[in-house]
Amino acid sequence: MLKRLFSRSQEDDLDASALSYEEQRARLEQGGASDRLHLAGSRGTRPEILYFLAKDESSAVRCAIAGNDATPVQADQILVEDGDVEVRSALAEKIARLVPEMPDDEQEKIRELTYEILEQLARDSLPRVRAAVSEQIKHAEGVPKHIVSLLAMDMEDIVAAPILEYSPLLDDDDLLEIIRLSKTEASATAIARRANLGAQVADAVARTCETGAVAALLANDSAQLREDTLDRIIDQAQTVTPWHEPLVRRPKLPMKAVRKLSGFVAQSLVRMLSERNDLDPSTTDYLLEVVEERFAGEADTDGEAEDDSDESQVEQARALHKKKMLDDEAVQIALEDGRTVFATEALMLLSGLPQTGSRKLLRSGQAKPVTALVWKCGLGMRTAMQVQRHIAKIAPHNVLNARNGTDYPLTPEEMQWQIDNLS
Repeated sequence: MLKRLFSRSQEDDLDASALSYEEQRARLEQGGASDRLHLAGSRGTRPEILYFLAKDESSAVRCAIAGNDATPVQADQILVEDGDVEVRSALAEKIARLVPEMPDDEQEKIRELTYEILEQLARDSLPRVRAAVSEQIKHAEGVPKHIVSLLAMDMEDIVAAPILEYSPLLDDDDLLEIIRLSKTEASATAIARRANLGAQVADAVARTCETGAVAALLANDSAQLREDTLDRIIDQAQTVTPWHEPLVRRPKLPMKAVRKLSGFVAQSLVRMLSERNDLDPSTTDYLLEVVEERFAGEADTDGEAEDDSDESQVEQARALHKKKMLDDEAVQIALEDGRTVFATEALMLLSGLPQTGSRKLLRSGQAKPVTALVWKCGLGMRTAMQVQRHIAKIAPHNVLNARNGTDYPLTPEEMQWQIDNLS
């Protein structure tokens, strides 16, 4: 509807411009709804008549006034309080579009009033109106930064995301603070898509461990990723399938990262890795060997039926425990294969705790008790991260991550406290 109202032709404008003030006034007072709508949408209509039409009973007329660049700012002040969302949305699109283009010599009073209207629209109760402002000023430099910051912190993703992804007025400090304070994954995801994202902000996005945000970061070729940041993502990626392909496609992967990835991504992705043109010959040969081994392994197991019942998994764990072969590798492989019963039994056997205590720690839904249990088992922090995700079902953003890629982030005293008080 708005497009239809605002797409006035040059002929319409010339018609209104050709009319004297008295003729326009006569159409206003004696004409019908179509005459008022024509006047409201024409840039040639006199400012005082546009001001008068800002209070018209027809919402279609008020919409046309709101979208008319010639409407005086005093009329916009009336329309910003309009009860019709179509009117406020039209006004938001116009004001947000015009503010960055305001000439430097614009009267100070007019500029101040226009900024006040823009801020009021940015605080509108309806997300649709705020989103209209956000979409129009997302690339703008000539707008007040406090309005950009207001929109960037909006609780509605449709409002905040365009600003977070594109606004040139947000610096690294702003982005780091938003990541720290934001409670939605969408904010980190929008920031992750920014062009030429700096290394410090990229690291902060990675530390959120939000699946969508990190995937967007990896897919952003212009984002600056430090090697330690990339290593940390790869260490966590074994159990996060959506990160595998963007990691494999990431430009300028260190050879160490390529070899790590080949250990857990799908065979098709290992093949994709081997086809990269930035690998040294030894790494390419290594990847081709991995592909051949995977293919041979799949061929060997074709048609074989394996007993994978809960009872069988428990028996397998106990048998390996007797042989002292329950270790990080055994637990990690079980978790990667979805054999959580085996992994759970392994944890209970290795911990030396009563089964009720071990189960209580696992079912706590909290990262620290689960991590403490894995530590008690003598297993590594990478295993603890997998146990948090696959057995305890802890959300990615709540997972307790390794320090320096492999170390436990808690002291032995802290973990023993968890076991003594929560098991």
